Amino acid sequence: MAKKKKDKTHPTRPAQQSRAEVVRAAAAQAVQSAAGQAQVTRGRAQELADELTGAATRMRATLEDLRPPTADDLKRLRTDLEALEQRVAALEAKPARGGARGGSAARRSDAAAKQTAAAAQRAAAKAAAGRRPPEPVPTD
Repeated sequence: MAKKKKDKTHPTRPAQQSRAEVVRAAAAQAVQSAAGQAQVTRGRAQELADELTGAATRMRATLEDLRPPTADDLKRLRTDLEALEQRVAALEAKPARGGARGGSAARRSDAAAKQTAAAAQRAAAKAAAGRRPPEPVPTD
């Protein structure tokens, strides 16, 4: 039996292309594919970096809230408290407006309270007078 000579040309590539051209084409296709993949990967990496930055910012804020006050913070709070104490003392020491009539405001509020209490008593009495006595329950 005679052996057939094998055709050295590949059925998917034309006979004119040399091996170097085929390798160049395959390399170009691989580079284009990798460039597309790299762009997708770059986008995802940017998203992850943004998420990481946000998480770090939230963590920093939480730690800032949890840290104990510094000596400067306490000094500032004491200064503010002393200023408020002085303002309250000045307001308490100020005489009531109207001089001798200063007590009349207290008398007016007492009178208003008495009037309100009297009105409440009248309303309760009126409501009690307007009520009908309960009906007797029939017995069988």
